Amino acid sequence: MKKNKIPHTFVIVFAVIVFAAILTWLIPGGKFERQTVQVGEETREIIKNESFHYVESTPQTWQVFSALFDGFEDKADIIVFILLIGGAFWIMNSSKAIDTGIYSFLSFTKKIEHNKFLRKIGINNIIITLIMIMFSLFGAIFGMSEETIAFVIIFVPLSIRMGYDSIVGLNLCYVAAALGFAGAILNPFTIGIAQGLSDLPLFSGIEYRFFCWIVINIVGIAWVLRYAAKIRKNPKASPVYEEDEYWRARNNEDVMNNAGEKSTKAAWVTFLLIFLSLILFSIFYPVTTLKIGNASAVFPALPVITFLFLVSGILALRKSAQFFVLNLLLFTILFLIVGVMGYSWYVMEIATLFFAMGIAAGMAMNYHPNKITHLFIEGVKDILPAAMVVGLAGGIIIVLQNGQVIDTLLYWISKSMGDLGDVASLGMMYIFQSFINIFIPSGSAKAALTIPIMSQFSDLIGVSRQATVMAFQFGDGFTNMITPTSGVLIGALGVAKVPFEKWLRWVTPFMIILIILGFLLLIPTVLIELNGF
Repeated sequence: MKKNKIPHTFVIVFAVIVFAAILTWLIPGGKFERQTVQVGEETREIIKNESFHYVESTPQTWQVFSALFDGFEDKADIIVFILLIGGAFWIMNSSKAIDTGIYSFLSFTKKIEHNKFLRKIGINNIIITLIMIMFSLFGAIFGMSEETIAFVIIFVPLSIRMGYDSIVGLNLCYVAAALGFAGAILNPFTIGIAQGLSDLPLFSGIEYRFFCWIVINIVGIAWVLRYAAKIRKNPKASPVYEEDEYWRARNNEDVMNNAGEKSTKAAWVTFLLIFLSLILFSIFYPVTTLKIGNASAVFPALPVITFLFLVSGILALRKSAQFFVLNLLLFTILFLIVGVMGYSWYVMEIATLFFAMGIAAGMAMNYHPNKITHLFIEGVKDILPAAMVVGLAGGIIIVLQNGQVIDTLLYWISKSMGDLGDVASLGMMYIFQSFINIFIPSGSAKAALTIPIMSQFSDLIGVSRQATVMAFQFGDGFTNMITPTSGVLIGALGVAKVPFEKWLRWVTPFMIILIILGFLLLIPTVLIELNGF
């Protein structure tokens, strides 16, 4: 009975669409004039200063029902990304490779628990901390966001097997990357664009940003460790205990029945085909320019990866077919990092990479082409609800855009700040950026639309433009973890089988702490002389 009282995620998102449509009746239509500017190597469309004017309202009515279609069109890249990832991982999961890897990993952790020092700290605490720091660095340095959806499928089963829940699994990759995104050090999609539009030296003020990243991660990781300890002590205290039955059922399967399978001829053939392909790629791309923020380094990334694949592939194949498939996953992740940092990959390239990995895994397990196809379709079916809710959430933005109320909201909020004093004005900018993230969840798009207004406003009130960029950075980063219009959040929750309403209940107190922390970290940018501010 109680279960029926909790609205389904689709119901919640559709209710938000209806609310957005109501806003188009209450808020007058408005528009800023736009202009295209060059920011580094990219062109961005920004708002012209003092160009706002009211236009005829376009109230939305039946469009609430077409929002799913419009959202699917708008979020097509993320939706296809989720479907391809789901299908590819279903093929890999059928091999029991990930389960075997988790089993081996946990066996290793039990062995090193005999160390008194590690046992006192808690080996699981060390694992959670190290994984979160790694993903936070990914978020802080190259803006990892959509990519975390692929890792949810790995870390949720791991956290369940470690005695935690799917929320801990989400924290290991998605929340960790979001913390890094908020405390960005060199993120080109937020800091790079915002500083470029503010006429600031790219990635200046990095010293204080690095300090903020450390503080944010200490608070974030401590919160997760506290929650994880509570769940391990009493698994039924988890708000998603019932939903996690899906993952527990998969974990209860006899993993090691297949873990010792000898490598098949098909696995060796797959290894040779991939190795030959990597040699060709290494010939065509002997060196790669890896970019980290404003710095770059030329490195023979593909030749090095090819050599490592040769050595690790042979070692894995000598152990079992499952370990070779795990090796494929490891090198898929390495290629993802090189692709993002060296070749500006986005969801299309990453989805293609994982799709190829899924097919290669099926080939290595000697699956018939029909079986690979069947497994892929099963994976797509399993992940389809997550993809659909991303499309539905995308419809919220479409309704607001078609209703022409987003620019009006931008104008009203920017004008409402007035003469509040430095700290209060900066705080209002922070609140504004947090609020507008509901309507414009894309960090780069929000930077292009709001920073031209905010940087001009900061000049008028005597607040540094660098502080304004930080207010944008925090406002964009933290609320990404709670806004229902974020395709990445909805996609990650869908993959983890965590209902949005239960996530909202869990993340709200955490979000309040982070938002307050963000404001406290902004105060020194006004009151203390900091390098670059």
